[in-house]
Amino acid sequence: MKRRVPPRRLLYFEEKAARQGFRSICGLDEAGRGPLAGPVVASAVILKERHFKERIDDSKRLTARQRERAFEEILHKAWVGIGQVDIDLIDRLNIFQASRLAMERALAVLKVKPDFLLIDGRVPVQTDQERWTLIHGDGRSLSIACASIVAKVSRDRLMMAYDEQYPQYGFLRHKGYATVEHLGALRRHGPSPIHRKSFRPVWLAQGGLHADID
Repeated sequence: MKRRVPPRRLLYFEEKAARQGFRSICGLDEAGRGPLAGPVVASAVILKERHFKERIDDSKRLTARQRERAFEEILHKAWVGIGQVDIDLIDRLNIFQASRLAMERALAVLKVKPDFLLIDGRVPVQTDQERWTLIHGDGRSLSIACASIVAKVSRDRLMMAYDEQYPQYGFLRHKGYATVEHLGALRRHGPSPIHRKSFRPVWLAQGGLHADID
């Protein structure tokens, strides 16, 4: 398979930062802000190479198989940090602050310190580095797209493991999102230990198995 040349739209911000003198440019993204269960996972990615055999794009535009193949290639062609915030902290802090903390944890475990950050969304990451925050950055920056894939695959694998512990909820299929199947399982069984008690559908289910959570 030939190496893919990234679309120009995915290199604009990396090249703009490089023209300003930055050399270690890091993309940051998270996965799992919306689900009712499971952790939020973030990834920080500094690319060693910009050409990939696999398709690199916003993780939501890829199939699960495409994400898995891209994930393995990214690990070989980038410095990668992964940060996770579990359910207790999500409920204590709120999901926005938990997402920020997950990104900061991902940055902290990078082997190479970045001098510039490209951050998906408006997350106020508390670091000293210069940064740009990009709405829909996972579809606009190659580094953020790689981070989105790493975060998504990492979180999906965690939810697959949780499915073995709590098979009655169907985590393997919906990864904790509020699908009809998942809401029905909440009605029948109530919340599991990995459900986010501060999220309204879970809070209602916790108050009684017959609560109306639609």
